[in-house]
Amino acid sequence: MQKDTLSSRLAQAKTELFTLQDWLRFSAKLLAEADLFYGHGTDNAWDEAVQLVLWQAGIPWGKHEQVIAAKLIESERSALCEALTKRITERMPLPYITGQAYFAELPFEVSQDTLIPRSPFAELIENGFQPWLTQAPLSVLDLCTGSGCIGIAAALLFEEAEVDLSDISAPALVIAQRNIDRYQLGERVSAIESDLFAGLQGKRYDLIMSNPPYVDEGDLSTMPAEFQHEPALALGSGSDGLDFTRRLLHEARNYLTDEGVLIVEVGNSWNALENAFAEVPFTWIEFEHGGHGVFMLTAADLDMMGE
Repeated sequence: MQKDTLSSRLAQAKTELFTLQDWLRFSAKLLAEADLFYGHGTDNAWDEAVQLVLWQAGIPWGKHEQVIAAKLIESERSALCEALTKRITERMPLPYITGQAYFAELPFEVSQDTLIPRSPFAELIENGFQPWLTQAPLSVLDLCTGSGCIGIAAALLFEEAEVDLSDISAPALVIAQRNIDRYQLGERVSAIESDLFAGLQGKRYDLIMSNPPYVDEGDLSTMPAEFQHEPALALGSGSDGLDFTRRLLHEARNYLTDEGVLIVEVGNSWNALENAFAEVPFTWIEFEHGGHGVFMLTAADLDMMGE
């Protein structure tokens, strides 16, 4: 869609459309015509339009049918036009526009310093990590935490656990700390700046979770434009996507308790990982609601690497 054409249509809409219903219909049509990529919280133009319009109007999710005929004031219409322009011309993912994303049905603050949550770890957490954990962990690490969503959701599940959220990115940890504060978990959840385990010396965990950078050069070069707004540090990891995961596998055992479990997402790089570590007995977790490339290893499994 040409920028001039978009500006003209938005200017006209701002003077002719007033109700929530009008803007939902118009926004969905505009987004559908824009050839966008959906994969950061929605998978279609209608759901994207609903999220965007309700956010701008300050209406809770699922409550719009009760106020469908309500009119948006001029400032709301103007701000909505600005948001639609960002989404369409800049290919800005919706959660970066609203500043919020959902993970495991929980809202989290996000920014362009953090990845937008979309990990299948959500299903693991919702299922209580069964059958992979035999007992509730008392110490948990969310490595490469970003917004902190995985570790915080785990902390809400395991109410007795001490949880560390670690990341090499100081700006990402600012967002993670805000999410810790949002859920009032400061007494047992900590945000720690660390390059892999460098800032975690002397610590051991019953559960280490990680959604690290794992995109290989091929996938990185062909990803839709929306992904270019996400921090490159959190996406790419060398030619085969395994630069970080190699380091992680070689060091993780020193930070696991003897009964500890390591769970890591490597996405499309799973095949390269199996080829690179043919001796490691990876357990690949299957997901009912989509997602792949997540492995589980016990401390005993990692001990085999040193034999």
